[in-house]
Amino acid sequence: MNDTICHGFELIRDEIIAELKTRARLYRHVKTGAQVLSLENDDENKVFGVSFRTLPEDSTGVAHILEHAVLGGSRKYPLKEPFVQLIKGSLHTFLNAFTSPDKTTYPVASTNLKDFYNLVEVYLDAVFHPLLTPYHLDQEGWHYELEEPGAMLTYRGVVFNEMKGVYSSPDAILGRAAMQGLFPETNYGFDYGGDPRVIPQLTYEQFVAFHRRYYHPSNALFFFYGDDDPLRRLEILDAVLRDFEPASPAEIPPVHPPFAQPRKITVPFGVDGDSDLNRKSMVNVSWALPEVDDPSLRMALSVLSYAVIGAPASPLRKALVDSGLGEDVMGGISGSLRQPTFSVVMKGIASADAEKVERLIVETLEKLSKEGIDPEMVEAAINSLEFSLRENNTGSYPRGLSLFMRALQNWNYARDPLEPLRYETPLAVVKQRVATDPDFLGQLIRVYLLDNSHRLTVLAEPDPTYNQRLAEEERRKLEAAKAAMTPEALQRIIENTRALKERQQRPDSPEDLAKLPVLKLSDLDRFNKPIPIAVSELTDGGALLYHDLFTNGILYLNLGFDLSRVPQDLLPYVPFLGRALLEMGTEREDYVKFSQRIDRKTGGVWWSTYLSEIRGQERPAARFFVSAKALVAQVPELLDILREMLLTVRLDDRERFRQIALKAKARREASLIPSGHAYVRSRLYAGLSSAGWADEQMDGVEGLFFARRLVEQIEQDWPAVLAKLEAVRRVLLGRQNLVVNVTLDADNWMTVQPQLLAFVRDLPEATLTETAWQPLLPNDDEGLAIPAQVNYVGKGGNLYALGYTYHGSIHVVNNFIRAEWLWNKVRAEGGAYGAFVSFGKQSGVYSFLSYRDPNLERTLAIYDQTAEMLRRVDLSEDELTKNIIGAIGDVDAYQLPDAKGFTSMVRWLTGETDEMRQQMRDEILATTVADFRKLGQVLAELNHQARVVVMGSPDALHNVNGDGRRLRMTKVM
Repeated sequence: MNDTICHGFELIRDEIIAELKTRARLYRHVKTGAQVLSLENDDENKVFGVSFRTLPEDSTGVAHILEHAVLGGSRKYPLKEPFVQLIKGSLHTFLNAFTSPDKTTYPVASTNLKDFYNLVEVYLDAVFHPLLTPYHLDQEGWHYELEEPGAMLTYRGVVFNEMKGVYSSPDAILGRAAMQGLFPETNYGFDYGGDPRVIPQLTYEQFVAFHRRYYHPSNALFFFYGDDDPLRRLEILDAVLRDFEPASPAEIPPVHPPFAQPRKITVPFGVDGDSDLNRKSMVNVSWALPEVDDPSLRMALSVLSYAVIGAPASPLRKALVDSGLGEDVMGGISGSLRQPTFSVVMKGIASADAEKVERLIVETLEKLSKEGIDPEMVEAAINSLEFSLRENNTGSYPRGLSLFMRALQNWNYARDPLEPLRYETPLAVVKQRVATDPDFLGQLIRVYLLDNSHRLTVLAEPDPTYNQRLAEEERRKLEAAKAAMTPEALQRIIENTRALKERQQRPDSPEDLAKLPVLKLSDLDRFNKPIPIAVSELTDGGALLYHDLFTNGILYLNLGFDLSRVPQDLLPYVPFLGRALLEMGTEREDYVKFSQRIDRKTGGVWWSTYLSEIRGQERPAARFFVSAKALVAQVPELLDILREMLLTVRLDDRERFRQIALKAKARREASLIPSGHAYVRSRLYAGLSSAGWADEQMDGVEGLFFARRLVEQIEQDWPAVLAKLEAVRRVLLGRQNLVVNVTLDADNWMTVQPQLLAFVRDLPEATLTETAWQPLLPNDDEGLAIPAQVNYVGKGGNLYALGYTYHGSIHVVNNFIRAEWLWNKVRAEGGAYGAFVSFGKQSGVYSFLSYRDPNLERTLAIYDQTAEMLRRVDLSEDELTKNIIGAIGDVDAYQLPDAKGFTSMVRWLTGETDEMRQQMRDEILATTVADFRKLGQVLAELNHQARVVVMGSPDALHNVNGDGRRLRMTKVM
């Protein structure tokens, strides 16, 4: 036997990636040719993933629909939704799947080894042995729905409705047109997610054939990461793969032939019929670059992208903003496809100015190519990129998953998967080239952009009749389809509709549920893991919170100013002061130099707000945070930057502030449709708590309305706007009641602490105000009108106002409501893309939300039926255990050190002690079915007092009012 073969795998490479403190081994499965990248290190957050190269040949969304469907039952686990059972009853730190233009990826992660192996086992069976019945295509993709012969024929399906939501977003329409227009002769010329107008063309035969073609080990790239046994990884995989015969992997997407000359296209997007169409268009100028194999060139292009357009001070961004041609600018390089792309987007333009924008982009690039880029801007770009790579801070996203996706940038195209994981050598090469060749970046601009004729300009224009035309086109198709059907065909559709609903409503058998590998309560930790915190007093009523955690030599700092002192009429100005601090400059430096300095000398500075009720208290926790991170050696420079920003910010540049306000307005408008549920939630909470009300004034729909008014006020009465900004600054940015939050290891804290205390002493005294917010909380039902093809449905109320006393079991019950009841009723049966339930233990607010929902009244009815469902629920011991495990998984969510430090501070701000949290955990672990029924009683009372907020098209909202519900109508867009 060949001693290089282990569990059916041949070792191809064995290397150390010093940057990641990781051993990397690349294997090839001898029988099938499947490849495995195995990364070994001491990270407890273990990651597994498998990715298939999937190349759509039309816009039916078959790859996307299949991504949903394979997780809907498999040979070993013939359940309706094994994925949901895992969501409900595991300790996963990541559990999902996603479709990309040329690949479909299935990753999982967990810190619990037994749980990790369970997730891997279920996912492997799902992708290679899915059930894939016609019902899976019906539910996840599309189907005709008909209740009776005389009823209207409709389309239903989760992906169908998801993509209707996507095609309601102007940004998504622009981005998809750009990618498809850049690569019209390849698979990228189709919509891999699915065009709702084309999805109903997908047949069951095509659906199954796509899986058969692409979901084979010979076309699979496997990935492991973390501290699990590396040989066990191979053993698990070989047990699955050895039953397959070798096959040909999918072809690699071809490089698109270069355009002979730049191209232009125009696409419409939907707006409300009463909208002002002036300066509502958007333009995207994109280049397709040739394939880039050299890692140093890839790094150089990333540096170039950041330097040219990635920061507020970047010269191309500044030239476009200063031109006044539009409201917002974004763009940069993307390396996720075989050919990188470079894009520049400007929003809020007049259609007639699209050519001016394109010309200005090219002229600015010409100037930068000839004259070079400001060396301090280049230094800022290099430092920002280097800090990000060294910090490796992926937030709530597992680090291993981030590395998997980086590896796939090469691996999916049969290139070296280890190359994107290494950065020391490419970074050193780029630094050396920049230092020795002043024309280096200018030459890249010339070669890859200016002399590159593979350029596309997409103009997206508002069209008040667009959504109406789509709806009418869909109606005509359905009418024609129904008219062409025989009575027997119609009856088959009626029977299929009924059968699908019966299948969706039928519970899994206990025997099938028992086949799923699960944890036991004995596998769970009985005690919480506290986060270290030391609290000391500062002068003027402030507090210093310190968390002794290993951060690899990086200081994480949060300065929490007392937001409750801001008078309520000035609250909407707070986010604009936050933007001004970072983007207006100081008395010593203009915003370009100040922005460059932040990027050159730190890991970043940003602002945020935090608002929460405090259980049992009248006034909420309300903080305005200025946060920063830097290497310990950079701390003196960081504190100088913060001191200068907080003490000497320049607020009097009217034109610069107007640019900031326009950008804020444009981004809020762009986020309405993709994040409709978040706006509904904010609007709902605004009527239920003072913290929710304040948050809505700053960041919700009310915040958007204020941003629109502010843009006008800047033009009409700038002195009044400036006076209010100055008033907010004086009240807010002082050391009284300041909370300073530090996350850093003890040895480095000894060095940093005296510097930080000296900095705090330099802060001014704030203007004292005795203010208590006294908001008038709206309590009526409301409809928020936007030009969308889907709805976002919310309902909620305050349980504490009904006499409810907090008990940890509510987290278990909510896990069941979310992953069982709402998933089945709102998503599977109703066709919505998502549905959620949440409870704020500080505020007492309990809320239901849906996302990209084709329904409205039906969803509200399901919310109301939740109470009766809970009062009658009868759970098996296994089902109860699953939901307890899922609730503990939420409580024990994995966090990196900076997030742990911030979370600990939030608990301190709201008075949540370790003892309270342990009591919550004990109550979660002791939850019984009786607790479900008790909550059902409370929710029955809530049904009569809850507030409704829904967002959707004007027609959908008016139809609800016509059915008897009274919604106060608010036009948002």
